[in-house]
Amino acid sequence: MAELRRDPIGGRWVIVDTDHPTKPEDFEHESHSWRGGVCPFCYGNEALTPPEIESFRDPHTSPNTSGWQVRVVPNKFPALQIEGDLDRRGLGIYDMSNGVGAHEVLIDTPYHHKDIPDLLNEEIEKIISMSCRRAVDLGKDKRFKYIMIFKNYGPAAGASLEHPHTQLIALPMVPKNVMEEIKGAHNYFEYRERCIFCDIIRQETQEKERIILENKYFLAFCPFVSRFPFEIWIIPKKHNSDFSHLPPEEIPALASILKETISKVKKVFANPAYNLIVHSSPVNGDSGGVEGYHWHIEFMPKLTRVAGFEWGSGFYIIPTPPELSAKYLKEVK
Repeated sequence: MAELRRDPIGGRWVIVDTDHPTKPEDFEHESHSWRGGVCPFCYGNEALTPPEIESFRDPHTSPNTSGWQVRVVPNKFPALQIEGDLDRRGLGIYDMSNGVGAHEVLIDTPYHHKDIPDLLNEEIEKIISMSCRRAVDLGKDKRFKYIMIFKNYGPAAGASLEHPHTQLIALPMVPKNVMEEIKGAHNYFEYRERCIFCDIIRQETQEKERIILENKYFLAFCPFVSRFPFEIWIIPKKHNSDFSHLPPEEIPALASILKETISKVKKVFANPAYNLIVHSSPVNGDSGGVEGYHWHIEFMPKLTRVAGFEWGSGFYIIPTPPELSAKYLKEVK
């Protein structure tokens, strides 16, 4: 019989197929198919993007020229515009405001075909450091309440360009999904005076059944209440609510576990599309109570599609139990 599992943070339920679990070779994920043409993110094509905001580059090289390792530019087709006032207003029962925010693209590497597992640890550290720098800088704008950092890899995951890149969107409000997670963590903290994420770390470390990788500062595991097959969380062992305030000494450890985790997934599934999302606390005081919140990364390979039952019920059906997913991933060398 399948199992129903309830997420202790947000309260959602999932259905886990424990009777007839799907093996890695049974998934049919979409292969990558890209349009040809000139890539605006490639080395030497700096003039094809909007002027850069910030970069890590070789000494004595100028902005918007070659010589960079990581480069941040405004999104050419932004979801939100940084200019203007929010101007909140009502239209009958509906709330409205201007589409004020910021939308930046962090170009991970000059190399078109190098994803995170193909980079050196030092190169990944630069991506992490720049993500933190941009989050801190965007958070200085008092109009913004949440900085979302995410990576879409592959067309099936929503990437419109093949060249590896990360996106940052500054929002004038805290997204509903984030607020539900924060409220769930806050309620747990109010009741038990402990961080629920820290308790999850303790339990996963004791049981060891769903852990994939571990180092001094981070844990990578398949969550007990996964929404998607082979979903993975990477979480700092030390309590910290804000990703942008990641201690410098922890950056190499995060780069290492991020690279090894994604490498394992790519070896099992031959380069699947994926989404990677940084979950962090809000900025500028719109916290909703973050005493018990704990930043983390959620990594989701695109192996299945959300269909009518999921959309209608809010339940997710997991064809491979996270315990089995972790076993497959741990066995990969």
